[in-house]
Amino acid sequence: MIGRLVHLAAALLFAAVFAMPAAVALAEDSSQPDAYTPVEEFSKQLDAFKKSIPELNKKIEDSAASVDRWTDVNKARKEIEELRSIVGAALGAVSDNGPVSTLGTQALNHARGKLRALEQDTRFRTEEKEFLLEQWRKLREETERATEELGAARREFAELLRTLQSNEDFIDELMQVRQAQKALEVIQRLTKDIRDASDQLKKLIGAIKPPGV
Repeated sequence: MIGRLVHLAAALLFAAVFAMPAAVALAEDSSQPDAYTPVEEFSKQLDAFKKSIPELNKKIEDSAASVDRWTDVNKARKEIEELRSIVGAALGAVSDNGPVSTLGTQALNHARGKLRALEQDTRFRTEEKEFLLEQWRKLREETERATEELGAARREFAELLRTLQSNEDFIDELMQVRQAQKALEVIQRLTKDIRDASDQLKKLIGAIKPPGV
């Protein structure tokens, strides 16, 4: 009986001896995350911050250029000058003596002249001539209606262009308001970008502190 107890004790001691290194190793492994997590967190935040700073610098440069552009009074003045030139050219085209005013008359004169010439033409048989005359009569009538519609559209457009010209100063101010709004949007976006960078920097600074501090 005593011999069996001795053998059992020896076996338990042998097992305990071999189990101790594994337990120690397990204890060491379980402590490693606590030892390395702060360093890993710092590295993570540092990499993120280093990546965000060049992007932020680029956004600042772009924003500064945009604000300079949108607050440039000469830019608004140039736009109103371009608008004035465009309106002037369009008004010249649709005015009473402009090229648009003669288009309908030119087409209508052609249809009327062709109809008169065809009435005197003897080259065709009676049924052929009647068919052609009928086609040109329809064309003359449709051209007359189209000419009237073109004239009405031309006069309305010309009046609207003159109204636009008479409000040039107000339009100039509206353009400057639009530019100021664009500058405001740039500033608001940059503010958000800087706040995001500040949050990233706070995380980096927080990762510098040792655990428990």
